[in-house]
Formats: sequence, structure tokens, C-alpha cells
Amino acid sequence: MYLPRQQIAQLYTELIKTTHPLSPPVLILTALTVDSLCATRILTALLKRDYIPHKVQPVNGYSDLQRAGEELVLPQTWQRGGEGGVVVCLGVGGLVDLEEVLGLDASAQNDGNGANEDTREHGVEVWVIDARRPWNLQNVFGSGVGAAEASGDESTVATRRPGVQQGTLSSSYRSGRGGVVVWDDGDIENELATEREAFMELQSIPELGEDDLALEGAESEDDEEPSSSQSRKRKAFSHEDDDEEASDDDERPRQRRRSNSSTPIPSSPGENPRSAQVALDSTPPTSSQPRSPAAIPSSPPKQPSQRQLKRQLLKLRRKHESTLDAYYNLGTSYSEPVSSMLYSLASELGREDNDLLWLAIVGISSIDLSPFSQPSSSSSSSHRRILDRAEQVREVLRDEVRRLNPIPDAELRRNQGMGDSIIPTHARSPTDTAIRLSPEPKFLLIRHWSLYDSMLHSPFLSTRLHVWSDAGRKRLNKLLAKMGVSLQEAGKGYVHMDMELKRSLRERILKFTEMYNLEGLIPGDDGRTGREGWGFVRSWGWKSTLSAVDVAMIVGAILEVGSELGHGGFDMKYDPHSRYPNYSSRVRALPTPPHSEDGSSQADAQPTTTSEAPDWTTHRFFAAYDSLNPTTTSATQGLSVLLAHISTAQNLHRAILRTGSALIAKKQIRHLRAFRMGVVKEGPDVPLFTHPGALTKLASWVSEAVAVLEAEKGSRRAGSKDDALVLGCLDEGRGVYVVVGLGGGGAGGKRVRSKAEIKEREEKKKRKEAARIAKKAEKARKRQERRRLQREIREANGLIDSDDEDNEGNESDETEPVSSSSDGSDSESDEEVVEARKQRGYGLNRFGQAFQEVVEETAARVRIDSFEHSVVEVKKEDLAGFLEALSLKSVIG
Repeated sequence: MYLPRQQIAQLYTELIKTTHPLSPPVLILTALTVDSLCATRILTALLKRDYIPHKVQPVNGYSDLQRAGEELVLPQTWQRGGEGGVVVCLGVGGLVDLEEVLGLDASAQNDGNGANEDTREHGVEVWVIDARRPWNLQNVFGSGVGAAEASGDESTVATRRPGVQQGTLSSSYRSGRGGVVVWDDGDIENELATEREAFMELQSIPELGEDDLALEGAESEDDEEPSSSQSRKRKAFSHEDDDEEASDDDERPRQRRRSNSSTPIPSSPGENPRSAQVALDSTPPTSSQPRSPAAIPSSPPKQPSQRQLKRQLLKLRRKHESTLDAYYNLGTSYSEPVSSMLYSLASELGREDNDLLWLAIVGISSIDLSPFSQPSSSSSSSHRRILDRAEQVREVLRDEVRRLNPIPDAELRRNQGMGDSIIPTHARSPTDTAIRLSPEPKFLLIRHWSLYDSMLHSPFLSTRLHVWSDAGRKRLNKLLAKMGVSLQEAGKGYVHMDMELKRSLRERILKFTEMYNLEGLIPGDDGRTGREGWGFVRSWGWKSTLSAVDVAMIVGAILEVGSELGHGGFDMKYDPHSRYPNYSSRVRALPTPPHSEDGSSQADAQPTTTSEAPDWTTHRFFAAYDSLNPTTTSATQGLSVLLAHISTAQNLHRAILRTGSALIAKKQIRHLRAFRMGVVKEGPDVPLFTHPGALTKLASWVSEAVAVLEAEKGSRRAGSKDDALVLGCLDEGRGVYVVVGLGGGGAGGKRVRSKAEIKEREEKKKRKEAARIAKKAEKARKRQERRRLQREIREANGLIDSDDEDNEGNESDETEPVSSSSDGSDSESDEEVVEARKQRGYGLNRFGQAFQEVVEETAARVRIDSFEHSVVEVKKEDLAGFLEALSLKSVIG
């Protein structure tokens, strides 16, 4: 079932009404991502205001999710003596069948009693709010359908679930019976109409056995026989055997009707059935002589045989299953952030404030930093722009910032006097906690670093300047020199730099963005007006001023680095079929829950316990959770945690620069058939990148660097297979490789133009401008020639007048302006719009599906336990075979 976006507050409002002091606490299962943490903070703030008890449980993967189901969710079911309740999954379980993973389907079939045994209800309602795509359609449309089929009940979902129609919750829906409810951000209503129809049709098609499936192979052979054999048999019959044929007519199968009309087709014995055909010995009917009923024997329409019905069902099943498979195979992407959905809930309830707004802003900023997010399809021109989902959410949040944080008149006058291009580094007053818009450049932690270090460690700048080499470092120094910034001044902390230099920094950078291929480095360098593309900044009095991107980086570093590095074991004998009895269900999403195969013998396996796996939840989650304390009055503790871990984020990005530079400089990125591949197995920072999050950031840096190199060589096109990258890191303690796959857009989805493309683009503009000027000059020349001839004629006839000459000159001045940009800008914007409107699934990450296919086809020992299905762990000895099989797969949609 799914909750439409326009009814987003319905379930929460009913929860408020039904909660009493003895109600079980709301269980919140949250993923270890910054977006999910921000959403958890927003939800807990709402629950505290309504005095609703709740419990937060972090989950790091599918193993933790199943463990939480066994220990926390199942005891709440009616079959286990519980009172039911609500479970909220934030950033968790959108890609898998949650009732199966949490064990709710098994609990509903065991220990049932009374009415619950017939309906298989368990009383636990699971709310799913996830930004990952594709959805598991069993969660979206099929909650409770499988249970009805298992019990043999032929009733529809609407009769079993009052208030549910075609999987959609209506305003009459009432909670309390259990099931999975997906919160729709608009994608389900707008984009999944075809998938919903296919899913619902599959539920109504009965199950077919092995004998029925065997008809699929023999279908083509049987289709050609009946027409020829039956026609020969009919021709062999004579009219003398009419009585005998009439008696045997019931024993022979009737021919299948081919007409689409509902009127029966009459037939006569021994002849091919034809419309209005009569017996041979009867006279043709006329207008005065009606037909005799005895001459045209009527018979009921011939029904298709059971075999033909099964064939039709098989064809229909294959059609609908192919529709669902096409959806699941689109590739993974991100939609609206979870924190934005929770802020929409707070807004519907009328409880939005600056604290909750800031959490939503930090959440979407973390999504922007993620390389797994969908490549932007936005396109801009002087008069038209296509906004993707993230940009739409940012525009809404900017409006919210303006509404909740009005700018004082004194600051408005001050900004008008000195310009608003300077990024704020301090608060307006000791009690200022407002959120402001800021022209944030893509420099890393600029308020907490020197300008030089911020530029050096910025992925956008460092990859385009090739800072992994000495020539790249010199290029950075040369850029600073051209900007008029000395190395001594750039080495100072940014907050201590000269004020005049900080005010003019944006203009200094704009002069050289085109020369150094740095388009997009600062907002507004593409000619946009207003505050489009501006970032968000918040102050906590005189204590500190942080941008939303800085907070997202720091909280992410707490989750990925923390205070210690863990090493542990690896479950080589992991078998999903032993943990999920219905793992091979008929309708399931791809990629699937955790899956691995063990091709070795029992003696070689030596399985280890899952407790030996790295514990990245206990020691890191609550530190990151505390750092996002939304309450302004008690935010000192959260702010102190943030400020204390600024050095953690800086150390992480120093390690990314060192390791990425080594991979590029030593040419350790190899080109395989379908993707590029690199392995990190030596160096001081190897233990750091055994965490999937840190390795993903390193892979994003390397992917962007490779994209820049290929673009400058002119051997790469956006969206090509060269955008895909597989990066692995050796965890020597556990004997495994942590592998991450990035694909679809490269460089985090950014378009990188080569120098040749930039030069060609400029030459094209110059040619268009020259052609426009030449066309304008030609028109002016012809106009002058016409005026000269007219003047000569008038002079010859003595009709010339000075006033007429002046009027002609004025007329020529008025008619001279010609459209200056219609020839060039319109065509360019049309090309951008066409490029933005790609086909569905274009450029999405398909590494999750590719990993699953390799696991099913090979004996590689692989563990897929992350919610990001493009992150896996491979046994050290099986990496070569795994990559070889992976190179044959399609990894970009």
C-alpha cells in the first residue's frame, strides 16, 4: 500500500488520536546516512511535541534489519502476544520486501488463532520513507495480497483492507490491522501507473504448475496443426452422415470463435462455419420468404479449451512480468530526500520552524554530495530551465528560508552598498541563529581551512587542475597569482584574510573560470541572475557559523571514520534461502536482499560469526545523532560535537587526496571492457577506506578525475561506458575486498567539457555572431542601395525634399535592430532541452543488478549486505574471477 503525497499527514494524525499512555512506543529504524539522521531528528521532534513514546534503532545493513525484525518487531505482533504498533523505516528497506525481511509474513502464518488465522494480520504497521529507487512493488501495491492468496481467499484487497483501492490509501483508511505503507513523494502516482496495472493483473492470475509451464515450449508447434488438420477432417464429411455428425458433435471440441462480436456464429454440420450460412438443400431467403429456423440451426459459441486458456494465461503472465522486470532493471537512483519528506509532514501539521528547516537543508545537502544520486537533468538558458527533483526541493527550501528568516533593513542597506557576493563567516548578533542564503563556492570547509587548503582539497577544483602532479600544484599557484592572491595570504585562515580580498574573491575567480575549465565553481558563473544555486548558512551566535554542506561533510565523517577502525570476520557461508524462506518469491524486486554463493568446500570455507564484522553502528551513530541536535536552546552540546569533528572531516579528505593522487599518478586505474577499475591495497590510509562510505567518496574523486582526463583528451563522451568505475579496497584483517561501483554520469553526474569542446563552442558562437553581423550588414547595404536609387529618381523628377531625407534616415534607424540572439541561443537551448529529456533509466547505476547476476553465475563468495546494492564484499581469492565476470555485464542503464 502507499500513501499519496497530498495525504502525507493522514497516518500521523491518526497516530496522535490513537496513542494512549499504555501504547507501545513507535519503533524508528534508521539507516546510517546523514539524510536519514536528519529525518530521524525531525520525526523525533514531532513525536516529543505530541508526547508519543518512541525508540530509535540504527541499522547498518540487511543483517541488522533482519535482527531488528526478530528482536524488536516480531514481539509486537498479535501472534506473539503483542499489541501491534508502528514501525517507521527511514532510508531503510525501500528496495526489498519488508514483510519478508522483518519476518512478518512468517509470523502471520504461525501461531495464528481466531479471525487472525484467516486474514493473516499481525497488527504491525510499517511506514517506509526511502529516497532510493526502484521501489519494491510488493511494498507499494501488494501488502496483504500474498496473504489472501495463501489462505485461499478470493476476495480483493479492497474488501480485506477498507480504505485501500488499487494499493492506494484513501481518506477512509484506518490503521491497526498491520501491513506495509510506502510514503509516496509523487513518483508512484506520476510514473508507476503501468507497473501498478501489471502488478495487480499478476495478483489475479492463478498460479500454474510445472505441467502448465511445459506448455510454453510446445506452444509454437501446436499453433500450426489445428487449422490444417481440422479443415481436412471437415471436408471428408458428407451430407449423408449429418445425423451421425450431429450425434458426435458434442464429443468433438468446437472451433474457437474468431469474431469479436458478441453474436453467436451459426454453423452447419459438415461445412466451415460462416456468418448467416444455410444448408445446401434450402432455398435462399428473400424479403417475402423468411428464413426457416430449422434451416439455420443455432448453437452456443464455442469456448476455448483448457489448454488454450492456460496458454493465454502464460502469455499474459510473461507480458506483465516483463513490465516489472523492465522497471527493476532501470538501475538505482535517488528521489526526494527522506528529510525533505519529513519536513513536508511538519509543514502540513503547521509545525515548521528554523530547527526543522535546517535539518531538511542538511539532509538534501548530503544527497547532493553523494555520487549515487541521479545525474542532474537540468538545463538552463535565458528563458527556459528544466529542474530535476533535487533542484525543485532546493528552490522550495530557499523560499522557506526567506519566509522564516526575514533580512533586517540595516543588513539590506549594507548589502546594497558593498554587494552580496561575500560569504558570511559570523553571526549578526550574539543571539543570531537565523538561516541565510550564501554564494557558496565549491571550496571544501572554507570557513575552517585556509583558502589554499580549501582549494587544494576541493574535488571539483583539484581534479580539474590535476593537483596529483607537480605541474598541477604549480597550476594552482599560478591561478592564485593571476587572481592577485599571494601564497602567504592564501595560507591564512579564510576568516583572517583581508576583507577587501574576500569581497572581490568572486569577481577574481570569474575572470579565469573559462581559462581553467572551472565552470560551475561558484554560483552565478553561468549567467544566471538572482540567487539561484546559492547555498545555506546558519549561525549559532558568536560560537560558530557553518554551511549546510560543511555540516553534512562533518556528520558524514563521523559516521565513516569515527574514533576507531574496526576489523572483523566475514560470513562466507551466507545463504539467503536459509534466512528468508520466501526468498525466491514470484514477484520480487531486483536487486534482491543480501545474496552470496560459496563455491568452495566445507573444509575451505571456515565460516566466521557475524559478530566479528566491524561494528560501525554503536560507536558512531549516537555521536552523529547528537551533533544534529535541533533544539536551539540546548544545541551547545551538538555544536561542540560538530566543531570537535571538523578535524575528522579534514583528515578524511586529506586521505582521499593522497590516495586518489597515488592511483592517478601511478596509473593504477585500468580500463576493462565495461568499466574502469582500481584497487587500493597499500599505503597508510588503507584501513580508512574499508568503510563503504569513505571508499565511495574516494571512488567519486577518482571518477571525476578520470572523467576530466578523458574529456581533455577528447576520447570520452558524457554518459558513455567510460563513466563507470569499480574501486576496491583490501581489508587484510578479514581477508576481503570492499568493492563499490559507480556509473551513470561520471564525475558525480557533472558534465565535463574538454578544452577542444570549449574551443569549438566558442568558435561556433563567433561564427554565429559573424554570420548575424554579416546578414545585418547585407540588409543595411541593400536598404541603402534602395534609398540611393529612390533619391536619384526623385532628384531627376525634381521631387526631392530635405524633410523626406531626414524621415528616411529616421525610418532606417528604427528598422535597423534585428534579433541578436534568436539564431544562436534558441538553437543551443533546444539542444540542451533535448539532451536533458533522456529516455527513462538513462545513465542510472546498474551495478546492483550486475553484482547479483555475477553472484548467480559464478562461485565467487560475495556478501551484499549494504542498503546501497552497488557496494559488496568479495573474498580476497575470488576478486579476479568476480571482476572478470563483471566486465561482461551492462553497468549503465
